[in-house]
Amino acid sequence: MNQTVRASKPDVKPKARTASKEVRRGQLIAATIESISKHGIGGTTMSTVTDIAGLSIGIVNFHFQSKQNLFEETLVFLARQHHDHWLNGYKDAGLSPKDKLQAIVDAHFHAKICTHKNLAVWFAFYGEAGRRETYRKLIEDIDSERFEISVDLCTQIAKEGGYNAIPPHQIANLLEALYDGLWLDILTYPGSYSRQTARAHIGAFLANVFPGHFDMPEF
Repeated sequence: MNQTVRASKPDVKPKARTASKEVRRGQLIAATIESISKHGIGGTTMSTVTDIAGLSIGIVNFHFQSKQNLFEETLVFLARQHHDHWLNGYKDAGLSPKDKLQAIVDAHFHAKICTHKNLAVWFAFYGEAGRRETYRKLIEDIDSERFEISVDLCTQIAKEGGYNAIPPHQIANLLEALYDGLWLDILTYPGSYSRQTARAHIGAFLANVFPGHFDMPEF
């Protein structure tokens, strides 16, 4: 009796779908953040980035052309992420200027923004003396927008409460300095200085300059 033997189908695995440009760029930027947080700017190379991302150096060159471009895009990504977070909080806050200013403060110490990796990368960039001015110019407009909004909010709060001890633009300047300084403390002393403590210190400052609008936090 003849037996019909059917040939088995080859074991062909379906090809993975090609990732979109945005996905690949996102993977490489995330890997750059990881690498800089571990190795610093000087220790981050195309190889450290591709090893973390699991991608080839050719993919990095295709999307960013150079390591410097990758670094600059990474900084802009962090700045825009931060910007979008505080701006959304500002827009979603209550109608009062006090609530809007508080939303901006809270965004600086949100768990998504104020991470050890992100802070390590921020300060690594600003530790690069040779390119500090270049990096500063990349995000200058983003920082200026937040500052101008803060000045306007402080002006409204000062008018509401009749506060005149410190000009609103100086209060906004001090807030910017506090954000940077407290971020550095969180990065430097991760075991003893928390996001919550930093936020409370900002709250204490605001309670002193705008006592009728902000309550003194408990430490």
